[in-house]
Amino acid sequence: MNSDLDVSALAINVTVPEELRWTDTRRGQTYNLTTLNIRLLPDGRLAAKAYGRPAEGGRGNYVSFRVPDEPALAALISDAADRAAELWAAHRGLG
Repeated sequence: MNSDLDVSALAINVTVPEELRWTDTRRGQTYNLTTLNIRLLPDGRLAAKAYGRPAEGGRGNYVSFRVPDEPALAALISDAADRAAELWAAHRGLG
């Protein structure tokens, strides 16, 4: 394995379970947050943003939000990163 490779992004998308979803508001519009984008930073820490669509429906923008400091969401992020590591480690190559 070549540890000198410059890997610039390690990110996963995770669907937030129904019981952990929340809403947030931006510019007067309420959004349902349903997805997390979790990134592995170069120093080994995790960063996450939440994404969602307007609660009123329609074709509104897919907007990012800060993830609240909630123990259940922190556990979801950690568990998702662990699961992604398992999946990456078990990859079977291209094709």
